[in-house]
Amino acid sequence: MAPQLQEIFLNKNRLLDTNEETCLKVCLINGMIMGGGAGLSMNGKFRVVTENTIFAMPEASLGLFPDVGASYFLSRLSGFFGEYIGLTGKRLDGAEMVACGLATHFVLSTNLPLLEEELNKVDSSDLTIISTIIDAFSLTSILKEDSVYRRCRMDIINKCFSKGTVEEILSALEYEAINKTDDWIVSAVKSLKTSSPMGLKVFLKSIREGRTQGIDQCLIREYKMACHALRRTVTDDFFEGCRAALFDKDKKPKWEPSKLELVSKEMVDQYFIAVDSDDWEELQLPIRSNSTKLATAKL
Repeated sequence: MAPQLQEIFLNKNRLLDTNEETCLKVCLINGMIMGGGAGLSMNGKFRVVTENTIFAMPEASLGLFPDVGASYFLSRLSGFFGEYIGLTGKRLDGAEMVACGLATHFVLSTNLPLLEEELNKVDSSDLTIISTIIDAFSLTSILKEDSVYRRCRMDIINKCFSKGTVEEILSALEYEAINKTDDWIVSAVKSLKTSSPMGLKVFLKSIREGRTQGIDQCLIREYKMACHALRRTVTDDFFEGCRAALFDKDKKPKWEPSKLELVSKEMVDQYFIAVDSDDWEELQLPIRSNSTKLATAKL
C-alpha cells in the first residue's frame, strides 16, 4: 500500500476517534483490545470491560509508537503509569483497566448480551440514565496479587518512568532489578531493550507533550508522527518490525538506529514537524461547539 493510501486510512481513523457524531458513548470490550480499537474505545464516555478483556499498546515492539490518541488517554493515568504501559507494551486485564481508569465498569462476559439488550431499549442520550443501566450489571473488580497496579509496584513505576529520557528510565529499572526479584521489573527491562529505540524515544516525547494538550491536538500530532513512519522519513523500523513479527516471524528485528544512544534529538524531533512533501496535508478535524469540553480528560 502506498504511503498516500495509508495516510488516507489514518485520516479516517482519527476522524472516528474524535468525531462527535460517530464517537461511541458506550464501549463494550470483551477480549483483546490494541491499536485502533483502543483509540476508538478509550475516548468513549463509558468503557465496559470483562474478565476476558486484555489491553495493550505494543507498538514500540513493532518499530512504531502508541498513537490513536494514546498520548492523550495514557498521559491522564495516575502518576507515570501511562509511560510504563506505552514503553513496555505491558498487557492489562479488565480489573487493572478499571483500577487505573482506562475502564469505567466491570461486567461479567455472560451478562454483556443482557446489558446490550437493555441499552438498546434506551431512547435517550442522557448519561445518567445510561450510567444507571450499566451500574446495575457492574461488579467490583479485584486486582490479582501480582498486578503491576498494586501500590508497592506503582511506587517503583513512578520513580523509574518519571525520568526524562528512555536511557534514564532503563537505568533506573536495572538498578531496581538488582535489589528486587519481581519478574515484572525484569520483563520491563527486556521490553525496553528489545523494542525499537526510535519508537521508544518518539513515544516518550509524545506522551510528555500530550500531558498538556487536548485530544484534538494529540490526534493531529500523532497523525503527523505516523505519516513520517509510513514514509520512512527517518527510519524503516515500522516495516522491519512488521517483517520480523508478522511476515517472516523470526522475531529478530534489526532496528536502525540499533541502540538508544544512537537516536539523536534531531531524529526524534523530525517526527513532530510537518511532512516536507507536496502530496501531504495536515490532519483536519471537524470544529465542534463543545471542543473545550471534549479537551477535558475523561479518565
